[in-house]
Amino acid sequence: MWNSKLETLDRTSLEELQMRKLARALESAARTSYYSRVFADCGIEVAKIRSIRDIKELPFTTKNDLRLSYPDGMLAVPRGDVVRMHASSGTTGKSTVIFYTMKDVGDWADLVARCMAATGATREDVFQNMMGYGLFTGGLGLHYGAERLGCLVIPSAAGNTLRQIQLIRDFGTTIIHITPSYALHLGDEAAAQGIDPKRLAVKKAYLGAEPYSEATRDKIEAQWGLDAYNSYGLSEMNGPGVAFECVEKKGMHIWEDYYYIEVIDPDSGRLLSDGEQGELVITHLNREAMPMIRYRTRDLTAVIPEPCPCGRSHRRIERIKGRTDDMLFIGGVNVFPSQIETVLMNVPEVGNNYQIVLDRQENLDRMHIRVELYSKMFHRDLRELERLRSQLVKELQALIAVTPRIEILEPGSLPPSTGKAVRVIDNRKI
Repeated sequence: MWNSKLETLDRTSLEELQMRKLARALESAARTSYYSRVFADCGIEVAKIRSIRDIKELPFTTKNDLRLSYPDGMLAVPRGDVVRMHASSGTTGKSTVIFYTMKDVGDWADLVARCMAATGATREDVFQNMMGYGLFTGGLGLHYGAERLGCLVIPSAAGNTLRQIQLIRDFGTTIIHITPSYALHLGDEAAAQGIDPKRLAVKKAYLGAEPYSEATRDKIEAQWGLDAYNSYGLSEMNGPGVAFECVEKKGMHIWEDYYYIEVIDPDSGRLLSDGEQGELVITHLNREAMPMIRYRTRDLTAVIPEPCPCGRSHRRIERIKGRTDDMLFIGGVNVFPSQIETVLMNVPEVGNNYQIVLDRQENLDRMHIRVELYSKMFHRDLRELERLRSQLVKELQALIAVTPRIEILEPGSLPPSTGKAVRVIDNRKI
């Protein structure tokens, strides 16, 4: 799946390709009931968009726009041409629905296979997919991509930990697709069964579906003795396969022959330069069923300006810091859960599970962090536990300017995660 000509295009050729694809995407968008109305309301004539940089003249698309166009206001082809749909959970309103033609499904598989090949995966690998299947895009996206690459695919889905370990052992799984929290839990459970994760055949882990810190990645790599790769995707852009790390693990390549990216100030909408951190905006350049123009992802990142040592010319983005809508406002201070995780995971005594609980007492915000200790580090010396608690309070206060209450727990006190981990419980909304 390594396409040296396409993946190493010079910037001028790549932008010319993007413009040709953008012109087709805008023509397609203009056929939808949603975009035809928006373009008319904004006085947009798509034929006047002559340069890829003119895209800034187009309006943004938001998740709320997808909800307002539910169920098929953004569909650009007849229903008879649609072969697949995926949808978000719709926890804050109507689901956001994404449609695919057969070509869209094939393109998606090609992109994911490209991602896997960039990590050194080959048709000789055994790929165990521990993500959820169904309307969630994560499971099927990597499944199809791994098959396109030629891997033996084990669609084990999420949960059933003992069976996952058995499958890894029996079939010599070399690559796992898994949430970071479940990777840590799976490693702990293997060790509890007398199995050293490092002695298994697993050499690569593709991590996604939940935010996590670099310290958590380091912990997974040390626990399993493997290379863990950051990936990025969102259902509005197909799902996984939008961006992926290569073997260099120095940022995630955005596949720019399929996606045009911008980074903006999330408050003003002003376009930021490479290296400046802001909100990622993506235009899908290649989808038949459902064009997506200047979609505000709410994900915070920055474009890495330097070329990648791997030789690919497609630009890279930094790991996602968080989401603008995941930011916690605590006593007037902005805090990202990833900041807290970074502190916790860098303390050797801290285990793999933690929980952030927010409450309001006497009209003041309070943060309570429940932290499990690493099983090998756990003992009942109260002075040592108090020293650790004080250390965590001090380090967190220095980083986030909020003084949390720390509760030290025995290993296994918190419910283990077999899917997306629930790290934050905000009781202030109740």
